[in-house]
Amino acid sequence: MTVAVPELFRVLDLTGVFANALLGGAVARAFRFDLVGFSVLAIVSGLGGGIIRDTLLQAGPPVALTDYRYLTVALIGAVVAFAVRFEGRGWDRVFPYVDALALGCWAAAGAQKTLGVGLGWLPAIGLGAVTAVGGGAIRDVAVGRIPTIFGGNTLYASCALIASATLVVVQAAGQPTIALIAATVVGAALCLLARRRGWMLPEEVVWRRRRRRRR
Repeated sequence: MTVAVPELFRVLDLTGVFANALLGGAVARAFRFDLVGFSVLAIVSGLGGGIIRDTLLQAGPPVALTDYRYLTVALIGAVVAFAVRFEGRGWDRVFPYVDALALGCWAAAGAQKTLGVGLGWLPAIGLGAVTAVGGGAIRDVAVGRIPTIFGGNTLYASCALIASATLVVVQAAGQPTIALIAATVVGAALCLLARRRGWMLPEEVVWRRRRRRRR
């Protein structure tokens, strides 16, 4: 049974909203915020990347402001995170999968929507990555932390770029539905693999001077 591209896009987009809302709630728990704090961080984390994407695309108001399902899903994520203590060994094991799923879903959705408004492959890759990491970056700034995408952790934004590129390539072959699925899987798998293997980008390049031999 085939799935219509708009329906699959909406499922992936809302899945990313819920997953990132949970992650925002986990951060709120770490800072001992109240329910308002949980809600704000969940909304920022869950909707921030998509709002940035839609604002840059200038193809109408951000979908998070016109489709109530987005805000509703983000608030449900906040309530779940508030009611369930996401901490300890159990959460440490689940967190990487939630994070990877959110990244894969949003990179695919962001790139697909960019192509859908008529922009080319390079903006699609860039805005796919922005969709995936934008909300998390705003969340980190809101709590006074340096955004994790700036370094010091395993590959993350790079995985979003590769996932977005995957969607562009597969969709160019005339398979939009497969492109959404493939990009989601590639982004999530790379994120998990990078975390497991400890893959990181270099922080700096050190040039060593050759010592001259004395005669």
